[in-house]
Formats: sequence, structure tokens, C-alpha cells
Amino acid sequence: QVQLVESGGGLVQAGGSLRLSCAASGSIFTINVMGWYRQAPGKQRELVALITRGGNLNYADSVKGRFTISRDNAKNTVALQMNNLKPDDTAVYYCNANVWDIKAKASNYWGQGTQVTVSS
Repeated sequence: QVQLVESGGGLVQAGGSLRLSCAASGSIFTINVMGWYRQAPGKQRELVALITRGGNLNYADSVKGRFTISRDNAKNTVALQMNNLKPDDTAVYYCNANVWDIKAKASNYWGQGTQVTVSS
């Protein structure tokens, strides 16, 4: 079993910054893709940013130029630096990881979510 623990959410004014962090632990052989998703009230969960083990990146158009995703493969962590935040960024942010365990089984895991609220 694998656990993802997030931290770093909170309340910030528009134009401000926040940094989200996520640490994976448990029966991990390697992690392929790590990423962040978000879900605003009344809306579907959407992709924010992804990063592969090799460092390939993918961002939602709405966050390009404002958010930066990074990871530490040795520590099984992923971070999301969010700058110039807008009220539309308000959502619960979820960490996601595609994990290969020691039995060569791939599974998808989610964190518990962390609230980000941007006031206007």
C-alpha cells in the first residue's frame, strides 16, 4: 500500500503565492508519473500539472506561466509552486502518483486533498 500526504494549502489574496508539497511512502519500487489535480465546488476534477520520472512536464493551459511542478525522485516527493494566484484557482488540490510496487504492479494513488482559497 502507498500513502500520499499533502501539505501547503491555505488562504491567500489574489496575486499571492503558495507552495504545495506531497510525499509518497509505502511499498514503492518506482514512481512513473506524479501530478496535481484540482476540484472546485460543483466542477469535475481537472488536471493541473504532471511530471514524469524523466522530467517531462504537462500543464493545464489555465496555469501555464504561473505554476511550476517539480519532483525529487530520491525522496518520492512532488511540489507545486503557484504564483500569481487568481480566485479561479480556488479548489481542493489533490496529489496523484502512478506507482510501481515491489511486485511490479502499477497502481494509481491519490492524496487526501488540500484546500487552496484565493480571495479577490
